[in-house]
Formats: sequence, C-alpha cells, structure tokens
Amino acid sequence: MFRREKKRLRFEALRQRDGDKCWRCRRSMRFDLPPGHDQAPTIEHRTPKSRGGTGELGNLCLCHGRCNRLMGDATAEVKERMRLRDDAALLAMERPRRKARA
Repeated sequence: MFRREKKRLRFEALRQRDGDKCWRCRRSMRFDLPPGHDQAPTIEHRTPKSRGGTGELGNLCLCHGRCNRLMGDATAEVKERMRLRDDAALLAMERPRRKARA
C-alpha cells in the first residue's frame, strides 16, 4: 500500500509541475487508462538509474507508456535530442501549405 501511495503522490506532483502533456511527444495524457496501456501515463527518468540517475522529482517527468519505451535506456542528451526532433517534425506538419500559382 505504501508504494502505491508514494507513486500516486509522485504522479500528482509531476502533473502539477508539468501539466497533462507527455514530456516527449507533447500530446495530452489520459489518466483514466489502466497501467500498461500505450497511452497511459508513466514516470520517465530523464537520466536512467542504470546511468546514475536518481528517483528525485527533478529527474522525473510524465510520459506515455509508448514514449517511455521508445526512449529506453538512452542518456539524457539523447532523450532531449529525440524530443526536439519530434517537436520539429510536429511543427513541420502544422505549417500551412501554400497553394501553387498557375
């Protein structure tokens, strides 16, 4: 019971700090989905524990389960590059296209 309560409090603190958007893809998250669902929120370590990261709130962020799995055990720099690349791709898709002149 203590672990679940601790995890719930972390989710609340991260949600209050970062909002309801995924750290990687910046799409909104659904907090009503069951754990294990691709779109369910998970806690991502920016610097993985295997690379010396900690479980402190400064090293944590909220991600979709799928986004979390795609980032894997990469370093914080690689994760940031992945995130910026996704942002650039998203912006490129949102640009209005000009009509060709005849």
